[in-house]
Formats: sequence, structure tokens, C-alpha cells
Amino acid sequence: MITVSVDVMGGDFGPEVAIPGLAKSLDRYPDLRFQLFGIEDKCVPFLDQFPKLKNASEFFHCDVAVRMDDKPSKALRHGRWRSSMWRSIEAVKNGEADVCVSAGNTGALMAMARFCLRTMANIERPAIAAIWPTLRGESIVLDVGATVGADAQQLIDFSMMGAAMARALFEIDRPTVGLLNIGVEEIKGQEEVKEAGRILKVSELPGMHYRGFVEGDDLGKGTVDVVVTEGFSGNIALKAAEGTARQIGEYLRAAMNRTWLARIGYLMAKSAFDRLREKMDPNKVNGGVFLGLNGIVIKSHGGTDADGFAAAVDVAHDMARNNLISKIEDDLKLFHARMPVNGELVEENQG
Repeated sequence: MITVSVDVMGGDFGPEVAIPGLAKSLDRYPDLRFQLFGIEDKCVPFLDQFPKLKNASEFFHCDVAVRMDDKPSKALRHGRWRSSMWRSIEAVKNGEADVCVSAGNTGALMAMARFCLRTMANIERPAIAAIWPTLRGESIVLDVGATVGADAQQLIDFSMMGAAMARALFEIDRPTVGLLNIGVEEIKGQEEVKEAGRILKVSELPGMHYRGFVEGDDLGKGTVDVVVTEGFSGNIALKAAEGTARQIGEYLRAAMNRTWLARIGYLMAKSAFDRLREKMDPNKVNGGVFLGLNGIVIKSHGGTDADGFAAAVDVAHDMARNNLISKIEDDLKLFHARMPVNGELVEENQG
């Protein structure tokens, strides 16, 4: 069984979306069990509508719900120990749940997760990894907002964590990894990016295949399984992609309503347009993964619907089922055992 702790109050719609989403995910994964944290009188009426989910869940009343506009510092001051967000994270820390899911305030969730779970050994800063739709299927992009600015070692850490996530999510033995840069040539880019690329190239870690630098258009192409960048550029890329998807959708909608001939054409090609809409729907790939912590936390879009929340829970199931934390720990130990010194690998038998 996989036990998921859920901040039911998180997001724009709280239990109205979270509870139906949990029911959908339970239908797909009967091995799921839930610990639900929220305000009782707001959650139980929705939970009573789903008897199967209720039988697979424990509900815990919380006095406080973190608001979407709360500053992280305020959320920590007023929500530590007693909010639905904190207690859902704490359940992972205490070993009562395998993974936590929340659609709540991203800054507050990251602050609470870092405070409660702490970062893993040899990890200075955590990252948020997003699942990115591509022409080849899906890729992982990190960091998309947790760490603004990153040095070479942090980019290397992100690479190892992203590769471990790709192995857990996509079941690939040796996922391809690329560093996002302004060009594919080794002489281009910031010094931190070039240094990280040099070290990854000589490290030859068995858990990943480092492919070198990738550019912005490679995100959509799916050139590599994992794209690594720091949080400022990663977040801009994520928001730009989501905005472009909505823009294209609006263009298509306007074009289809312009003339009666266009409407007829739309009806004849409706199935193709439906497939395109599904591909462009951010809810279908919902679920950002907080990496680098001593526990798994999944961040759902705050404005998602029930299908989107279920997708985030599906990601949580896969991360826990495939032992994401163990994979990251193993990769980190191997890297630091073979840490490059002046461009040459340390022999393992020399410590």
C-alpha cells in the first residue's frame, strides 16, 4: 500500500476539487490509502459523497488552512504544527505517509517542507521538477522556481535528482540529461553552467547519460529526458509555455468561430482538435515534485480541476512506488565517492 497525506484545504477550491480528484486516482490505483488533513465541516460533506474513498482514508481535523496569498513567513508563524499543510508534510516526516500532496501556496509549501523535512545530505538547495509535454512524450524540467541562481555544484545536484526522478517516473535505466544554455557549444554560457557541464561529462555516472547543453527550443522537442536549469529561467520557461498554450487555444477558438465554413471545418476535424486540446492541457501533466528533501512532496496547480489533482496524486503514487528518495541517495553517494578533482575522477579505492 502507498499512503498519501493530503492538504485538502490547499488550492483555489480546496476540498471541492481535492476530494473528487482523490477518488479518481483511487479508482486507477486501488493500492492507495490516504491521510486527509483539513477543516472538518468543510471537508466531510464532500468526503461523504465518495464512500470508497472514505473507507480508504483517515481524516484529521486542523484548525488552520494556509491561504493562497499568505507569505511563507506568515504561513510558518501561524500554520506550523496546526495547519493542514504542515500536518500533511509532518505525516511524511513521521513515517505515517509515503508522500504528501498539496495544491496550496507554493512558497509556503516549500518553506514548510524545508523546515519540517530538511534537505538531504550533500544537497544545499531543493528544486521543483515539472513534467513537461514534448513532441516525444514527456520530459522533466528542473528547477522551475525553488532556487533562483545556482552554482555548478547545485546544477550537478539538480541533474542527479532529475535523472533519479526520470528513472522512477519513466522507468528508464539511464535517462538523458542536458543543461539549458544559450547555445550547444561548450564555450557559450555562464561559467557556472560550463563548469557543471565539464564535471558531468567526466563523471560518467551510471544513473544518467549526460548529453551536453540544450537550448530553449529543445524543451518542446524532447531532445533529452531531463532539462536542468536554475529556478529563475526555469520558472520563466514554464510560465511562457503555459501562456503560449493558452494563446494558441484562444487563436484556434477565434478562428473556428469566424465563419460558417470554419465551423463546418471544425466539426469535420473535431477529433484532431480534441487531441490537440488534451495535449496542451496543463492539468494532464499536473504535479511538481520537490526534490532534495528527506521526503517526497508533490505540488499541484492551485487552480486545477479534479482531473488535474488526480494527475498530481498519480505522480505521488509513482514516486513513492519506485523509491525516488533511495534512487537520489544512491546517486549522490556514488557521485561524491567519485568526485572529480581538477577534472579527474577520484579512484573509489582511494576513498
